[in-house]
Amino acid sequence: RAVAMSVSHSSRLNKLVREQYMRLPQDGRVQVTYVWIDGSGEGVRCKSRTLDKEPKSIEDVPEWNFDGSSTAQAEGSNSDMFLVPVCMFRDPFCLDPNKLVLCEVLKYNRKPAETNLRHTCKKVMDLVKDSHPWFGMEQEYTLLGINGHPYGWPDNGFPGPQGPYYCGVGADKVYGRDIVESHYKACLYAGVKICGTNAEVMPSQWEFQVGPCEGIEMGDHLWMARFILHRVCEDFGVVATLDPKPMTGNWNGAGCHTNYSTEEMRREGGLKHIEAAIEKLSKRHDYHICVYDPRGGRDNSRRLTGHHETSNIFEFSAGVANRGASIRIPRQVGQDGYGYFEDRRPAANCDPYAVTEAIMRTTVLNETGVETKDYAAH
Repeated sequence: RAVAMSVSHSSRLNKLVREQYMRLPQDGRVQVTYVWIDGSGEGVRCKSRTLDKEPKSIEDVPEWNFDGSSTAQAEGSNSDMFLVPVCMFRDPFCLDPNKLVLCEVLKYNRKPAETNLRHTCKKVMDLVKDSHPWFGMEQEYTLLGINGHPYGWPDNGFPGPQGPYYCGVGADKVYGRDIVESHYKACLYAGVKICGTNAEVMPSQWEFQVGPCEGIEMGDHLWMARFILHRVCEDFGVVATLDPKPMTGNWNGAGCHTNYSTEEMRREGGLKHIEAAIEKLSKRHDYHICVYDPRGGRDNSRRLTGHHETSNIFEFSAGVANRGASIRIPRQVGQDGYGYFEDRRPAANCDPYAVTEAIMRTTVLNETGVETKDYAAH
């Protein structure tokens, strides 16, 4: 009974009845779900409309609008915001030919909304495209019951200490695998570049990885993977939180480790380029910490304590195979002399556009200090 009470009411509706309607033909018309990032910089919103025929490219999807005063993005007196389609995916919930479309948000004057961090990221990625930056991001998240308590944890207590849960198997080791596998399949169907998943160190905590993605594609695919995760969790009646430290005490936090390389790092002898990039990052630690969570580092300060496989938020460190460092060079990369490195500092609730943009500004555009350059004139 305790477990049953921790899931939402909607999840208990008869899904077989829904299935009957989902099988009805659409007569060539298509349902397009527009997805965007709201004023929190963390939440995603969506709404749907009908198109007369299946869009073959993003150009076939019209701009739309929404009430920004209801998403903390505008005043009620001037509330219309523009939704500009930027990336299209297959819809794993309503199935082909229906689509999910990720959108940028513009204000009434066509300037980017405050939480539209894609806009500047795209400019920077266009500037550095000749370096062919590849990213892979490891999204950790925690499953919560509708009561806000980690899903599957005892109602009035805690599970046994960490140890048996990471990559675990068995009903006493992992909670919610159905959600994880449904999310994985839904991402594959959608065309999201999901590349793996595993149970994490804290029970009820999981991770999926997206990549390799080049340039702006990293943010696009991770945001859509997050939307799909929240939507899958809705069907199962639980909540996925990206909070970087959902449980205080002796439990692991949640990050979004970011793997990165340029073309020259991936070539023979690339290790010297990796080391040069890490050297640049070491001199700009404060700037990166500031953009690696939505609250200027305050969220990450709860997680980056120097314990539980993290570095200390106040110190920059790097090492081969060191999970307690800010930057980890994988052992294989150290042996091969080329490859990629992992920035372990981004929080689980980071904006991937902000993270990837910051890495390019520092390592390729050679920016220093806490100020960023405006490349609009170039």
